[in-house]
Amino acid sequence: MWIKELNNQSKKIVVAIPLTKGTEKTRIKKRSCFNEYGIPVSTKSVCFSLDCYVEWQIGYDVIVSDEDKLKLTTVKNLLFMGANGKEKTIYELSEYLYYFYKWGVLSKDKLLDVKSFLHSLSDDDFIDNPNNFAIERSHPVNKRVLGIDFFYTQVKYPILVHKFGHYDVLTEIKVTERQYAIGVQPMLYFCFPVTELKASDPLIGRVAKTKETADFEINSDNISIFLEILRIFGILSRNHNKDIITIIDKIMS
Repeated sequence: MWIKELNNQSKKIVVAIPLTKGTEKTRIKKRSCFNEYGIPVSTKSVCFSLDCYVEWQIGYDVIVSDEDKLKLTTVKNLLFMGANGKEKTIYELSEYLYYFYKWGVLSKDKLLDVKSFLHSLSDDDFIDNPNNFAIERSHPVNKRVLGIDFFYTQVKYPILVHKFGHYDVLTEIKVTERQYAIGVQPMLYFCFPVTELKASDPLIGRVAKTKETADFEINSDNISIFLEILRIFGILSRNHNKDIITIIDKIMS
């Protein structure tokens, strides 16, 4: 995702959301209620409908050595050392909060409130603590499929859903295995209906155009959602917690 418009006068940020390619960052999915498992939609062949929504794996930083990703942020010089030992700058979530703080919409007290809350947490509090939300595996049983013997088991992944007052705007946390290390990693997704998007032509009832994007507007009415997402990021793990506290200090500096 990238910032399409920064408007200091009207205090809004317009973010371009891709509609035609399901990247690792955003996908258009479909479900009839929030507790269903969302199904990806091929928007170039299936029309947008009222049960379509955007699943956005929103980020809060970018590693400065990654030149391609660094191009996506408008704030390249607010540098900090991440909990993983890599030099970073703010991006997406923290980038939006940075501007609303500079514009006077987001108060210092609200940022300090989040920082104080995050400082109060112990290692036992974080979502990646296996004592809190563990991946469950059923006992294997014999199962024969087309003459071939298998051991059959089921794996259950914890999913946490938080609503932001508005029924259809929420964040999902999915606890999965780490790809390159032992343990689990909570993945955070920001989800909202496609009706929150603005396009040159109304989306509902049509397919997406080639390489089409739609606009998602961040303003004084919904910036509190992004501050709450920042708070939630800080409870995912100790590393997330350290990063978010550092980012809050950078925003206020």
